[in-house]
Amino acid sequence: MRATTDLPHRVPLQAVGAPGAARPAPAAPAAGWRLGLLLVVTGAAGLLAAWVITLDKLELMKDPDYVPGCSLNPVVACGNIMQSKQAAAFGFPNPMLGLVAYAVVICVGVGLIGGARFPRWYWLTLNAGTAFGVAFCGWLQFQSLYRINSLCLWCCLAWAATTLMFWYVTSHNVRSGFLPAPRGLRTALGEFTWVLPTVHLGAIGMLILTRWWDFWTS
Repeated sequence: MRATTDLPHRVPLQAVGAPGAARPAPAAPAAGWRLGLLLVVTGAAGLLAAWVITLDKLELMKDPDYVPGCSLNPVVACGNIMQSKQAAAFGFPNPMLGLVAYAVVICVGVGLIGGARFPRWYWLTLNAGTAFGVAFCGWLQFQSLYRINSLCLWCCLAWAATTLMFWYVTSHNVRSGFLPAPRGLRTALGEFTWVLPTVHLGAIGMLILTRWWDFWTS
């Protein structure tokens, strides 16, 4: 009689990495502690500006004759900005919005420094928030320069902080593939991330310089 042997139990193809096997979703790329540090610094700068403006606004509400410490001359006159209708664009003082928004940015930055990884939707939400912030700052810049005709130094600090966080978050999202872009643009943003925020801030500085050129040069 011919001996018989048991055939080995066959392992399903999916269990050994067959094409149809379920695979875990890839983890989101780490942003790095440098971006985290930038978000902490810019968020803290914006939060400081929003806090000081809020305190001065409260003083102005109690005493209309109060002069904020940053009111230095006819051009750099924070009081004019704080008492304008544009200073409460949404029905409440604008810096109250900044107190919340900049605090969120700081929390994100601290998380990145600690090694946290956030999913794509989180980064796109943050990008949308910073885009709203930089657009709102652009509107406030126009109102300040050409409608109120005064400048607030604390507002300028908030403008600069918001501009930096927007461009660096956008750069991260493009380089990570969260925002679709050609390979050349991804490479350029990786090597020259500083160019766009520098040009943006330079343009704001030139507008301020030319708007009151006679005053600065007199």
